Amino acid sequence: MTRTVTVLTNPTAGGGRAAHAGRRAVARLRERELHVTSIEGRTPGDALTLLERAVGSGTDAVVAVGGDGLVNLVIQVLAGTDIPMGVVPAGTGNDLARVLGVPRGDPVRAADIIADNRTRSIDLGRVGDRWFATVLSSGFDSLVTEKASQLRWFGGRLRYNAAMVLRLAQLETLSYVVELDDAELRVDATLIAVGNGRSYGGGMSICPAARVDDGLLDVTVVRGVSRTRLLRMSPTLYRGSHVDLPEVDTYTSARVALRCDGIVAYADGERVGELPVVAQCVPGALRVFVERNSVPDA
Repeated sequence: MTRTVTVLTNPTAGGGRAAHAGRRAVARLRERELHVTSIEGRTPGDALTLLERAVGSGTDAVVAVGGDGLVNLVIQVLAGTDIPMGVVPAGTGNDLARVLGVPRGDPVRAADIIADNRTRSIDLGRVGDRWFATVLSSGFDSLVTEKASQLRWFGGRLRYNAAMVLRLAQLETLSYVVELDDAELRVDATLIAVGNGRSYGGGMSICPAARVDDGLLDVTVVRGVSRTRLLRMSPTLYRGSHVDLPEVDTYTSARVALRCDGIVAYADGERVGELPVVAQCVPGALRVFVERNSVPDA
């Protein structure tokens, strides 16, 4: 029986690269004799409506062509179902693609991974009725994301760089209450990240030991630091070596509650809402296509 695949593309992702990547991926899937329905969402609401309609009509798989924002939208529909998700990374961050070992910049190879039909289940995080695949951020990083959403006259990475400079000038230490499975912490911190996967922001390994198949969330606490110290720490965040610094604490827990006045949480780069929030790891909540003879490592 011919497998049916619904390919959802965000044509504006990656500065328009997603539209080209989507066409190449669709062509390759058809070469591999899959029946492909291609849909585009010009807005998140439009994409969600089209995807729900496609899933309701019956599809064997869904492919997200874009960045982590589109992936986050897709998992809202597929979490808890048997329908697997494939990723053709074509956005700015592509952090879930990194987790799954899907090559960036090669939509044909990404399509081959889907056509090869090797799937496995991964964990997801959940806050209320919203799901996330990579990292829930709060504190300095979420404040930067919040500011970036307001700087509409900048584009792409420049928007986030400008937001970081503006927020760095207002850097403050935040008073958190953190509830874990076996402890409650009161900590003054610059940021706290809760990871199902290890990275966010395009490869920043904020939770380097996180795995998407262990039933746990990893928590990284960067305690109160100065502007100068935070800037000096930045390279270590990409390498994941910040966890060895004295200002950084790490924990694991299946459930994580965060409380802090005036702070907003983001998950997979999408706004969740103001704290307090409770994040829960849901084991095996999503089926995904992965490279043959490989397993997700985080």
